[in-house]
Amino acid sequence: MNATCLIVDDEPLAIQLLQKHIHESGLLELSGSCAHAMEASAFLRTNKVDLLFLDIQMPKLTGIALLKMLKPAPAVIFTTAHREYAIEGYELDIVDYLLKPISFERFMAAVEKFYRRRNNSAADASVNHQLQPQKLLQLQSGVKIYQVNEADIVFIESFKDYIQLHFADGKKLMIKYKIGQLENELSSDFLRVHKSFIVHKNRITVYSNQSVELGSISVPVGNHYKSFVEQLIKK
Repeated sequence: MNATCLIVDDEPLAIQLLQKHIHESGLLELSGSCAHAMEASAFLRTNKVDLLFLDIQMPKLTGIALLKMLKPAPAVIFTTAHREYAIEGYELDIVDYLLKPISFERFMAAVEKFYRRRNNSAADASVNHQLQPQKLLQLQSGVKIYQVNEADIVFIESFKDYIQLHFADGKKLMIKYKIGQLENELSSDFLRVHKSFIVHKNRITVYSNQSVELGSISVPVGNHYKSFVEQLIKK
């Protein structure tokens, strides 16, 4: 999907040229054009864009002042006839700095730079997500402590003073442990549906106020827990 962009410039001819470049590039979707920074500020309060083509010298409020106001700010490519602002622009972590008149070749180089930065940011976010520590449960039964990754659990079944954990890979673990105690230790990803059953909400495939299905496994819903399951159904 093409990134969305906004032009902010007080020169009509500059706006027309950027509109032409954006159309011919086929890489961006133009969300609008603003003639000054205050108009852009109002636009961005109700509209989200990925990239600003931002002029610097504008009446009342400069492009640099606008950028400092935006929290968070979209990616920015400065478009200006004034070379002396380049250093300050890069200190603000802009994507690029285009000097007017802007050639199509130079415009395309800036857009490609924007997409490279965007893709790198998405990749970094994905890696950071993958590196986040898994939530490990430490379940002590007798002299043994079992470390269990929450994400691997499909459901938990209680047998008096024992619980049996059923895992996604088909394995099971039965230990002496109270289901009520475990319920307090689990994250919000889990739901108690019966006095003898806790299920992983993300593993539910079919549900009603009578039963919950986790693939081929059906778990009953107890009368005391029907309201909790009904709330889940309404979400």
